[in-house]
Amino acid sequence: MGAHRRKGDGAGTVPVGGGRDRYFDALRALALVRVVTYHAFGWAWAGLVFPSMGIMFALAGTLMARSLERPAVTVLRDRIRRLLPPFWFWGAFVVLAMLVHGWMPGWQIVYWVVPLGDPPGNAWGEQAWEVLWYLRTYLWFVLLSPPLLWLFRRAPVAVLGLSLAPVLVLTFVWQPPDDRFGTGLWDLSTYLCCWLVGFAHREGVLRRLPPVAVALLSVAALGYGGWYALAHQAEYGGYDLDDDPLAQAFWSAGFVTPLMYAKARFGFDLAGLARFRRLDRLVTVFNARAVTVYLWHEIALVLAVPLIDRCWEVPAFEAHLPLESQWFMFGVAWVLIGAFVLLCGWVEDVAARKPPRLVPGARPATPAARMAP
Repeated sequence: MGAHRRKGDGAGTVPVGGGRDRYFDALRALALVRVVTYHAFGWAWAGLVFPSMGIMFALAGTLMARSLERPAVTVLRDRIRRLLPPFWFWGAFVVLAMLVHGWMPGWQIVYWVVPLGDPPGNAWGEQAWEVLWYLRTYLWFVLLSPPLLWLFRRAPVAVLGLSLAPVLVLTFVWQPPDDRFGTGLWDLSTYLCCWLVGFAHREGVLRRLPPVAVALLSVAALGYGGWYALAHQAEYGGYDLDDDPLAQAFWSAGFVTPLMYAKARFGFDLAGLARFRRLDRLVTVFNARAVTVYLWHEIALVLAVPLIDRCWEVPAFEAHLPLESQWFMFGVAWVLIGAFVLLCGWVEDVAARKPPRLVPGARPATPAARMAP
């Protein structure tokens, strides 16, 4: 996938007082659902309704700022350890499949070990590996966070205000090279503001801003991003924000800031979600298996097609199932995603140095239940 076709992160956010923050957890779960939906249907308007990637980077930014209350070396080691094993596990299948289909890598295969640049691949496996731009961008933001947070704490308003400048420079002043370096610059500049909005939430900067100022700035960013997307459809082939870095940057910033401000200023927490046990459990699974869902969902969408093709050979299925429906394929893909969560999700537990679980979020058995025959 090219530098401008963006689509889905990982770890859950923990509030200061301990326990899960269901507001952030729910946002992350919705973002993952939107990512899968976008890849299934290709709706250009999906990014306008809910810019998942901007939300994911903002949530990751606030979590990173919280983590950096510990020594930076320890935090970086922990973040990298949690990210790479699920990536390696998934990548072993993708790389092996591409090798079987005639791919022969060069030295760039090192990016399949540490994705500081886009890993190489062939056209046969492109739909699977094209999502790796997110892991690469997330990893670079993690590595850059200690100096970024140091700078942010010294001039928070100025740094946050200038965070959209890089994407403006790349759009109107200097065009970066069309290679791994240039692609990385585009992605970092596109989502820098969202990452720093996460910093601003954690550091209490958002809470101190007046609501009117936040509303005006957010509307201005949304207005400019939306106008740019619609006015440059001929250049980018439509108004899909994933193809337009400048529009994506401004729209995501304008969308994410009120969401983070609502949490910082008004304390939205969605604690009542616990009353809906099945929905609450589903949100827990999405957050505990976010990397698994993100990495494997494209493979699930690919496998859904030949699986449905085989259903045409069964007369009962052909007669009674909507095999031609895109929604049916979407449903089959979610069944396959669930299977991947069961089969592969435990790698996230191992990476986090937790006991591996088949399904996260299960309520522990009471002593009486454990003693029962």
